[in-house]
Amino acid sequence: MSIVKINVLTVPAEQREVLEKRFSSRAGSVENSDGFEWFELLRPVEGTEQYLVYTRWRDEAAFQAWMEGPMKAAHQGGGPSEGGAERPKPAASGSTLWSFEVVQQASPKQA
Repeated sequence: MSIVKINVLTVPAEQREVLEKRFSSRAGSVENSDGFEWFELLRPVEGTEQYLVYTRWRDEAAFQAWMEGPMKAAHQGGGPSEGGAERPKPAASGSTLWSFEVVQQASPKQA
């Protein structure tokens, strides 16, 4: 069965809009990856500064291929970006990756 990866991002309130804009500007970058099944960016409602980035993959190999390919390329750098401009600072102040195997699932019943 599928695997789920949840990246837990600690995002101060003043950086929320920045984080959400960055995710929306890369719409489509993960969707074409082999083995990709689902993505959701979950905004905290109350009591925490932690956003959840939920992705679902066919298997661990598909996730690792994305991590070593498109994701790595999108996040590399640290110095000036193309055009000489400074790369933007991260919106998140911390990150933790949770991993799960899907053992049960359900979808809405069709009428």
